[in-house]
Amino acid sequence: MTQINRRTLLAGAAATGALAAGAGLAAEDIMTATPDLTGKSVLITGCSTGFGRLASEHFARLGARVFATMRNVPRAESEELTQIALDDQLDLHVIEIDVTSDEQVEAGVARAMEINGGPLDVLINNAGISFGGPIEIQDMEATQLTFDTNVFGPHRMARAVLPAMRKAKSGLIINVSSQLGRVIVPAYGQYSPTKFALEAMSEGMAYELVPHGIEVTVIEPGGYPTMIWKNANENSLALLSRADEKHTSGYSALIEQLGNRTGGGSTDPMDIPRAMAEVIAMPAGTRPLRRAVHPGPKPQIAINDLTAKVQVGWLGESGYGPWIKAVHNV
Repeated sequence: MTQINRRTLLAGAAATGALAAGAGLAAEDIMTATPDLTGKSVLITGCSTGFGRLASEHFARLGARVFATMRNVPRAESEELTQIALDDQLDLHVIEIDVTSDEQVEAGVARAMEINGGPLDVLINNAGISFGGPIEIQDMEATQLTFDTNVFGPHRMARAVLPAMRKAKSGLIINVSSQLGRVIVPAYGQYSPTKFALEAMSEGMAYELVPHGIEVTVIEPGGYPTMIWKNANENSLALLSRADEKHTSGYSALIEQLGNRTGGGSTDPMDIPRAMAEVIAMPAGTRPLRRAVHPGPKPQIAINDLTAKVQVGWLGESGYGPWIKAVHNV
């Protein structure tokens, strides 16, 4: 029997691309075709607005069973999604999960698996938070909340879904990071530190989960016009209102911009759900560790390529080598 692994699957994908080219189709046309997510169960965090809200409806319309989670249910956003699901007969279920709560994470994931009748196929850690401003003015309240949401939240969620995924020997975790998880812009507070941590945690998990048939992909968006900017501005102003002058006095130019930041321009936030859907639809064993998504510059790609080369060069021939090479499709 032919052994199916990442290399053979990639070879098959390459052959498909060659056939498509012979038929007058470009290989990238295959990747940008509308994916079919029929039969996939997907749990997404942070679905009240932004990428999570868009992804939940998009995936359901592609045939997936979607568990759209958010804090503080019931709320207008949860009622809207529930009504859309009823009106359009979508397999979409709204569940309350605050990713900073151990109890809500455990209860929400258990409820999703109960509805699904078994382990989930995909977990998407999308919920995130940001406070602007120099690192020095970030007090412990802001720092702890940022890490609790952006790092410990995805960790809680992964721990909740992984036992069942490991038992099933399959699964996919998608962690939504940022360009700022690989490159740094001053005065974005603890946002980059948390996203750097999420990137490292994701890569470590990706290696460790190879023997269990579970993959991890990091989505790295650039700037998009979502509610994160409005929320970050409000968080930043609240932080400034309680900040001590001894911490703020050295950063007048950086502090001046807080509260009125915008980003993304005319970019389409649907780029992110589309990219995630493509990753979900890919054959197991061929999914990338990282995917940068933005129509403009993607400075993190050079870093991603270099770190992959370093990891393979450093550990590729060690006892961890098969895991490292599998994740980097070597």
